Amino acid sequence: MHLNAIDSGADSPDHLPPLLILHGLLGSARNWGAVVKALGEGRRVLALDLPNHGSSPWTEVMDYPFMAREVAKVIEHLGGRAVVMGHSMGGKAAMVLALTRPELVERLVVVDIAPVGYTHTFAPYVKAMRGAPLASAHSRAEVEAYLATHIPDQGVRAFLMQNLEGGAGGYRWRPNLAVLHAHMDDILAFPRFPEDTRYDGPTLFIAGEMSDYIRPEHEDIVKHLFPASQTIEIAGAGHWVHADNPAGFLRTLVEFLIPA
Repeated sequence: MHLNAIDSGADSPDHLPPLLILHGLLGSARNWGAVVKALGEGRRVLALDLPNHGSSPWTEVMDYPFMAREVAKVIEHLGGRAVVMGHSMGGKAAMVLALTRPELVERLVVVDIAPVGYTHTFAPYVKAMRGAPLASAHSRAEVEAYLATHIPDQGVRAFLMQNLEGGAGGYRWRPNLAVLHAHMDDILAFPRFPEDTRYDGPTLFIAGEMSDYIRPEHEDIVKHLFPASQTIEIAGAGHWVHADNPAGFLRTLVEFLIPA
């Protein structure tokens, strides 16, 4: 499988390892274009479309070991070592990669997710998207109007609408919604590992101040699996930290990526 990527294309003059960015559920590499641009002058930065998302291939498999293996292939192709950052679902994939193939991960950044199972679910969003009357829609506004009857939050709708492509000749959703729906339990969960499993590399957890995805009760499992980790909270940000406070997010990220 060849994962699609937005690639800054510029190798680091200081020989820094490339930075790979993994988006969350129903996201895509496009969501991270501003971060790629901001960081891509000093090192190579690639935002990947994970399987069944964006312009990457569709597959019937959608669990974290599978996602981690596909990202590992990208790192091996790039030279065998990278900094890996993942948001939400992508953060879980990044953690599984670091725990199973630590030799590939120079540093790890996990954005607003913990290595635990969640009851938060995007299943209603997937259901609403699957129910949208794409065959009869004459405009993007018609599709969004349908979503509004099921998803009142305009910000969430705007995020989901980034997945719609097409025009007067017809519309389609870029993610493989059927497979995401079928594997929602796998996406909400986090794999179990042997007791001695851990990633010892430098690790940063970035939490949104207004989000409840990273909570105090997660500290023990985070420190067990990632003993060299720290957690920093970004003021005024919810789950989509990089969009809610981009300046604070980038400042925190750069300070971790290029320590004094």
